[in-house]
Amino acid sequence: MRTLYVYDYKNYKVDGTVGVRPSVRAIIIKDGKLGMIHSRKFDYYTFAGGGIDPGESQEEALIREVREELGLKVRPETIREYGLLIRKEKGAIDDLFIQENYYYLCEVEEQQLEQELEGYEIVEDYELCWVTPETAIRTNWDHDHGEMGGGPGHEDHMHHLFHRDEMLIRKLVEEGLIPTGESAENG
Repeated sequence: MRTLYVYDYKNYKVDGTVGVRPSVRAIIIKDGKLGMIHSRKFDYYTFAGGGIDPGESQEEALIREVREELGLKVRPETIREYGLLIRKEKGAIDDLFIQENYYYLCEVEEQQLEQELEGYEIVEDYELCWVTPETAIRTNWDHDHGEMGGGPGHEDHMHHLFHRDEMLIRKLVEEGLIPTGESAENG
């Protein structure tokens, strides 16, 4: 899979402990809009996805995460590699934390099922939204997200998430996979 971006914050101990967390993220495009998670509590958008469980393939994790977080069933034959985003920074536990975000394009069935949210996903009141690239980026950076909590470093985490998602959305637009402006708003 091609590497799209590496965010290296260089704020970690080079010869210390290292923790790696591989994850998958779904790029779902329909009628010129992105199928994304919207946190009703904190008013932000992000791509569905999460960590890969032991013994699980990336594709299996993608299908599971989309089902749980969005209530959508991925059509397995439509899954296509898109790209990898890597983030390197000082970790909460390890001296160096490396997050590998594997992005896949995929299509979903029309019917929306009940979500299977847990933990913070329930607290944040996740919902499926079909959103234009501009709306997702603008909402993440310009809206008041209230007291997102999460303890020290959580605001940095949200900044990283917003930055990561914006860079990916801009890449999708640049490569012509999703329209921008009036064509997407009216599509």
